[in-house]
Amino acid sequence: QVQMVESGGDSVQAGESLRLSCTSSFLTLNREAMGWFRQPPGKEREWVAFINAWGDETYYTDAVKGRFTISLEGAKNTLYLQMNDLLPDDTAMYYCAARVRYNGRFDDPINYGHWGPGTRVTVSP
Repeated sequence: QVQMVESGGDSVQAGESLRLSCTSSFLTLNREAMGWFRQPPGKEREWVAFINAWGDETYYTDAVKGRFTISLEGAKNTLYLQMNDLLPDDTAMYYCAARVRYNGRFDDPINYGHWGPGTRVTVSP
């Protein structure tokens, strides 16, 4: 089964930064619309950021606008999520996924596949 592999998660203090990475051995990521999602402890998975297949459109959930940046480096086949000014509310398991259904909302996890195992981000006050 084709899966993404996320990395870069860590335990940090509020105000610090992290950069998450996501890669695939099977998919060419700059040909895919991609999303970052997160699942806080005890809560459901939620959408964080989206980038289209051409890399010229990005969208963010309101909670991370101005602090997070999604980007893709085709030469390395790697998707990134730069996270600045982290808050305790950003504590979650973070996942990347490729959009596999295009007749639904881009912020709905049901329209994504090839989920990786995730990478954990913990932000202390």
